[in-house]
Amino acid sequence: EAKKRLLQYGPNTIEEKEEGWIHRLFRRFWGPIPWMIEVAAILSASVQRWEDFTIIMILLLVNAIVDFYQESKALSAIAVLKKKLARKALVLRDGTWRQIDAKEIVPGDIVKIKIGDIIPADAKLLGGGDFLQVDQSALTGESLPVNKKEGDELYANAVIKQGEMIAEVTATGERTYFGKTVGLVAKAQREERSHFQKMVLNVGNFLIAVTAVMIAIILYVGIERNESLTELLIFSLVLTISAIPVAMPAVLTVTMAVGARVLAAKEAIVTRLASIEELAGMDVLCSDKTGTLTQNRMTLSEPYVAEGFEADDLFFYAALASREENSDPIEEPIFEHLRHQGLHEKTASYRQKKFIPFDPVRKRTEAVVEKDDCELVVTKGAPQVIVALSSIADGEKEAVLGQIYAFAKKGFRTLGVAYRKCEEETYTFVGLIPLFDPPRVDSKEAIANAKTFGVETKMVTGDNIAVAKYIAGLLDIGEKIEDVRELRGQGMGEYVILSQVLARAFAKVIHPDLSKEELEKQVQEVVELVKDELTHTPLPSGIVKKHESEIVALIEQADGFAQVFPEDKYFIVDELQKADHIVGMTGDGVNDAPALKKADCGIAVSGATDAARAAADIDLMAPGLSVIVDAIKEAR
Repeated sequence: EAKKRLLQYGPNTIEEKEEGWIHRLFRRFWGPIPWMIEVAAILSASVQRWEDFTIIMILLLVNAIVDFYQESKALSAIAVLKKKLARKALVLRDGTWRQIDAKEIVPGDIVKIKIGDIIPADAKLLGGGDFLQVDQSALTGESLPVNKKEGDELYANAVIKQGEMIAEVTATGERTYFGKTVGLVAKAQREERSHFQKMVLNVGNFLIAVTAVMIAIILYVGIERNESLTELLIFSLVLTISAIPVAMPAVLTVTMAVGARVLAAKEAIVTRLASIEELAGMDVLCSDKTGTLTQNRMTLSEPYVAEGFEADDLFFYAALASREENSDPIEEPIFEHLRHQGLHEKTASYRQKKFIPFDPVRKRTEAVVEKDDCELVVTKGAPQVIVALSSIADGEKEAVLGQIYAFAKKGFRTLGVAYRKCEEETYTFVGLIPLFDPPRVDSKEAIANAKTFGVETKMVTGDNIAVAKYIAGLLDIGEKIEDVRELRGQGMGEYVILSQVLARAFAKVIHPDLSKEELEKQVQEVVELVKDELTHTPLPSGIVKKHESEIVALIEQADGFAQVFPEDKYFIVDELQKADHIVGMTGDGVNDAPALKKADCGIAVSGATDAARAAADIDLMAPGLSVIVDAIKEAR
C-alpha cells in the first residue's frame, strides 16, 4: 500500500527541474542587446577590424559572466529551502514502529513525533499524548511556540519543543504548507525581472530599432549608388557600435558594484546588484513586525495588582510558579524584573517540591513550594482560568474581568497569578501580568524618515489584529490595519453590517421604549461581540467577490495587514507591483522567502534564516528599520 501511494503522490521531497549550467550560460548570448553586440562582432571580423572585434567580445563575455553569476546566486534560494526538509521519521508500518527516510513517507502514514523532532510532513494529531508545543515561527512568523492538541494540524518542518504524540500524514512534498512556500519562491524566480532591467531593455530595444532602420536605409541607398560593399559594411559597423549600448550592461554593473561597496559600509550587503536601483526607486516598504519593527522579546507592561498586594508580590508569586532553567520567553521578563528589583534571592529561598508545566487543557502552570515548613501552591496562566480558581469579591471580579478584556484589546499576552496554602481549597488572586513585544527604539523615527523620502511603510504580520493595531499605533504607521481575510474574500465587513441591522431590529421588538442613544449603545455592544467572535472563526471564502481594482485599492489604502500567511505576503507584493509600485519587502523566516523573492527589493533583516537570506537581494547586518532608511538614502 505504501509503494502504491508513493507512486500516486510521489516522494516527500521538493522536486525541481534543474537547468544545466551550460544552457544557462549560453542563454546570456540570446536576446536583443546580445544579438546586436554579436552582429557588431561579426561585422568587425568581416572587415578585419580585429581590435574592435576583441573589445566587443570582451564586453559580451563580461556582460554574460556577470549576469550568469547573479542568476546562480538567485537559484540558491530553493536549494537552501530544500536543505530544511526532515531527513528521517518514525513510522508505523506492518504493525511495528520503524525509522525510514522522510522522503518515503506517504499520506495516511502514522508517525510518532517527540521533543526535538522536525515534523516530516503536514499531519493531523491523533493522540498518544496530551499536547505538543511547536515552534513554527520560521514557517508562519508567530513569535511564540504554539500548543497543539488532538485534531490539530501540524506543518512540515516545524520543530517540536515539548511533548510526544502520534499523527496521521495528510500531505507530502510539494502539497505541504512548506512545499507551497517553495513553489511560490520558484514562481517568483521565474517571473523575476526588475523595473530597472525592463527600463534598460526598453532603451536597448529602442536604439536597436533605430539603428536597424538606419542601416537598412544606408545599405539600400549605397547599393543603389553602386558604393563599395566593404565601405558600406565599415560604415554600418561604426553606426552599430556608436548607437548600440554595447558597453551599457558592463558600465551599469561596475557603477552598481561601487554602490554595493558604499552600502556594505552601512551594514547592508547587496547580493543582487540591480536591487540598488530598485531600492532608490522604492515607494512602498512592506515590513515584517516581529524583529524588524519590534524587539522580538516579551516585555512587561503595567500590571494589574489585586487589593492588599504590591507589584513586587505579583512578580514574586509568578516566579515561584515558573522554572528559570526552562528559558521560557514568557517567564524570562518576570525573572529579569526580579533581578532588577533585587528580589531574586527571596525567590531562591523557596524550594520547589513539585512543578506541573503549562498544558493547553489546564492552561496554567502550578508549583508546590516550601520554606521553613510552610508550603504554598502557586499557579499562573490564562487569566480567566486563574480567576475561576480564585475567591474574589463580586465587585472586584467585575473589575478584573474588565481589565482582562482591556489587555486583550491591546493584544497583550496576559498571565493571571494566584496562590493558596496547602490546607486551603481556593486560591487567593494576586493580579494580572500583561506582556507584549515592544517596538524597537529606532522604529518610529525610521518610519517617519522613510515617509519624508516618499516611502510608505506597511506592516505585514502573522500576529492577530489587536496586536498589529496596538504596535501600529505606537509607531504612527496608521490606524487602518486590515485582517488579511478581506483580501481572500473571507472578510467580516458584510457580517458586521448584517449584525448591525439584525441587532437594531431585535432591539426595537424586545425594547420598543428605548431612546435612540440607548438603542445605538446596545447595537454597538452586539457589533463588538460579533467582531470578537468573527476574529476567531474561520469564514468561508468568496462570500463577496471583489474586483481586482477593489483589492488593489484596499491594499494601497491599508496601513498594514494582520494574520498573514506566506501566500498572502506574496499576493500583497504582486498586487502592488501590478499597480506600478516599486515594492520593498523585509523578512527573516522561511515564511518570508516567497515575498522576498517576488519583491522588487527583498531585504533580509539581521538574524534572518538561511532561506530568507538566499531569497533576498539585500542582507542587513544590523537590526532595525533605520538601516533600511540609510540604505535608501545611499542608493538614491
